[in-house]
Amino acid sequence: MTEQSEAHKRVLDVGNCVPDHAAIRRLLEGTFAAEVVQTHDLAGTLAELRAGSFDLVLVNRKLDQDYTDGMEIIRRMKADPQLAAVPVMLITNYPEHQQAAVEAGALLGFGKLELASPLTRARLAAALGLAVEPASP
Repeated sequence: MTEQSEAHKRVLDVGNCVPDHAAIRRLLEGTFAAEVVQTHDLAGTLAELRAGSFDLVLVNRKLDQDYTDGMEIIRRMKADPQLAAVPVMLITNYPEHQQAAVEAGALLGFGKLELASPLTRARLAAALGLAVEPASP
């Protein structure tokens, strides 16, 4: 099922390797017809956020190119008055890191092992302000 909205949704995918980015892009494009833009580091992410409008930012727990902590991007976004209102999620399979991200101001995210989950689709839909039909049993 594809959910469309009148306003085109844009998602910034931060710090994911090629295969993971491809899987995330397939999910977002196929389910929500969203445009997905990719960055790999703090500087590039902040520049992209300031240059364009995004409906959601997905940050990998450990950035693919230099393995720095993705939480720093979340902290910087939430501390910046221009970016603080942009919804952001941490991508991690570790509950303790999800909790730390939520405490820093992120929405509850998901792990890469949960990409096919109806709960992940529901979280993404809510973050994007879209409705998604419940999965059939």
